[in-house]
Amino acid sequence: MSILVPLILGVAIILYQYNSFTESQVNEIKGYFKNADYFYIYLSLFIAFFGFWSRAYRWKFSLEHMGYQTQFHNNFMAVCIAYLMNLTVPRSGEISRALVLKKYEKIPFDKAFGTIVAERVVDLMIFFLFVFIGFIMQFNVLKEYVLEKIPYEKLLLLFVFGVIGLIIIMLIWFYSNWKIVLTLKQKFSGLIEGMMSILKMKQKWAYLFHSFFIWFTYLLMFYVTIFALKETSNIGIGAVVIAFIFGSLTIGFTNSGFGFYPLVIAEIFVLYHVNKPAGIAFGWLVWTSQTILMIVLGGMSFLFLPILNRNK
Repeated sequence: MSILVPLILGVAIILYQYNSFTESQVNEIKGYFKNADYFYIYLSLFIAFFGFWSRAYRWKFSLEHMGYQTQFHNNFMAVCIAYLMNLTVPRSGEISRALVLKKYEKIPFDKAFGTIVAERVVDLMIFFLFVFIGFIMQFNVLKEYVLEKIPYEKLLLLFVFGVIGLIIIMLIWFYSNWKIVLTLKQKFSGLIEGMMSILKMKQKWAYLFHSFFIWFTYLLMFYVTIFALKETSNIGIGAVVIAFIFGSLTIGFTNSGFGFYPLVIAEIFVLYHVNKPAGIAFGWLVWTSQTILMIVLGGMSFLFLPILNRNK
């Protein structure tokens, strides 16, 4: 169901979008694909490759901190397989990464998985930093959009309910003895411990450098793609950051953004006076090219892992 439901929703969104466009708009979208400057698409894929490489290289620091030496090609192919697996079931890639190292590097699953969880915590903190910067940069644009969609009175009511809900959650968290709360506290404690272990690494600064570099490649590969279409080439960095943030959210909460990603990107670009067909075309160009890269690298990794490790 975790695969099927997001897939069905993605298909439904694609069909809805297609049927909402006129024939001339559909032809317009086809024209964008035909006339796009694919040099910038290939450039974005080249940049993305360095993001894959950096993620694999960062991983060795946390593994070495735990006393394990791994071969880089196994780390890299495990990361590529993880990206491929995340196209099916969201977050299944983390499990597959740990399983690859268990099989080919003899690292216990729980140890490898713990390093991956710590990575995700760091990645989440950097993403929140992007969110903070993006919302500060584009506060006026986003405020006007929200107030246009939601009347001020309803927005104020939502804020009040949100504050009340937050207070209730905090009271439950600090004073409740419910089993589920105690379990969550234990999980959260483990995450904090994983984060603290990063600070004790000999190579902690290199680890943090690669953490920021990974997200820099994510943003850069998105940014260079705007030059593939004339209609998106003039939008500012603020618009790029906001579109990148919301696009990343769709990837994280669905089957890597299938169906959702182009729609969200188009809706954000409309705020910056990019017509919707151009936004849809841009979203599909980014999503399709990155998906093909993940399929190719992940598929090659599945093929070459047993070959390169046949003597083990």
